[in-house]
Amino acid sequence: MLLAGTVVADPTTVYEDGAVVVADGRIAAVGERSEVADTYPDHPVREFDLIAPGLVGGHVHSVQSLGRGIADDTALLEWLFDHVLPMEASLDEREMRIAAELGYLELLESGTTTAIDHLSVDHADAAFEAAIDLGIRGRMGKVLMDKRAPEGLEEDTDAALDETERLLQTYHGAADGRIRYAVTPRFAVSCTEACLRGTRDIADRYDDVRIHTHASENTDEIETVEADTGIRNIAWLDEVGLTGEDVVLAHCVHTTEREREILEATGTHVTYCPSSNMKLASGIAPVVDYLDRGINVALGSDGPPCNNTLDPFTEMRQASLLQKVERLDPEVTPARVVFEMATLGGARAAGFETVGALREGWRADVIALDTDLTRATPLADPLSHLVFAAHGDDVTFTMVDGAVVYDESFGGLQTGDADRIRRRAREVADELHG
Repeated sequence: MLLAGTVVADPTTVYEDGAVVVADGRIAAVGERSEVADTYPDHPVREFDLIAPGLVGGHVHSVQSLGRGIADDTALLEWLFDHVLPMEASLDEREMRIAAELGYLELLESGTTTAIDHLSVDHADAAFEAAIDLGIRGRMGKVLMDKRAPEGLEEDTDAALDETERLLQTYHGAADGRIRYAVTPRFAVSCTEACLRGTRDIADRYDDVRIHTHASENTDEIETVEADTGIRNIAWLDEVGLTGEDVVLAHCVHTTEREREILEATGTHVTYCPSSNMKLASGIAPVVDYLDRGINVALGSDGPPCNNTLDPFTEMRQASLLQKVERLDPEVTPARVVFEMATLGGARAAGFETVGALREGWRADVIALDTDLTRATPLADPLSHLVFAAHGDDVTFTMVDGAVVYDESFGGLQTGDADRIRRRAREVADELHG
């Protein structure tokens, strides 16, 4: 298939009249349309306005999608322990599948082709199966909580780690490598030292397994960890082995100089979640400083109850503007930098080596957007448009691993029944929330 239009191949490469050729799940060619079409004259052609690499959600909670809007205007720990975790605990296997499907549907419809997904304690199989069936690329894991968990979620440490290994052995590398495992402790507040050290042990015993957790999102969280351990959050995670090039830490809003040195020295990845951090009044992550230190930064939407959308374009805009305000400097986090966070930065964090750009030989994760819009007129700079003006509902086409999973011209979702997913989600949400 030859996809033709304005092509944003990566944060620094734009072809105003470009083309991308997809064959056998990979990108066979990308460049000027005239040259590409001459080389591949027999490929069927699809015309689009704007073509870009699939975006990477560096931290999402797909299974929280049924809680959209249930806990507005509350602080993090109240939001989590009084509202969101009880909702997660109430979901049975069928409902967890529906929640995951709704989350993945929203991601695919709005141009996210890869997600680092923080699931829940129970019924993780349902989310893995949903990801496999709907066609998203995922780095996913069951949540671990062996202390301070609400009723129905607190687990025995050994049982939780055993279940993690079962899931890892079942799903790591599934769907021809499209699904990969991340060992996923909720955060240090709700995990014992044995659980955290067990996380590292499991990750070390398997190839290409990552660790994904929350860290230093909120001052109350940091104070709780310090009261438990005598040291701050990032230092504690480093002490128990939860830093390194295979670790993704969501948020990292409140970090000291010493903690930033740890992140830099260990190659730990950070996911910036600006909308969630604003909505929960957690603060503004020092992203410019992280980038200046060479720390890889991904971009995440977090979960629907604290955002309330999984639209990655909204996240890119917020990510840039918030840093400009925080630094009182309009030159920081330009479109190029933010687009890299949402693509290559996320792919590095997720551990997918040939994802996040449109390059010959890379996986064919491709999206296309409509620009026949007042909001896109005039369109002076395609990259600027993607970061500052585009919306998720501008996406008309989503391809993952060379397979078309969403195509507005052919009824939308190609790997499931979107109307049925939304209908079942509304029914379950009505039962849950009355």
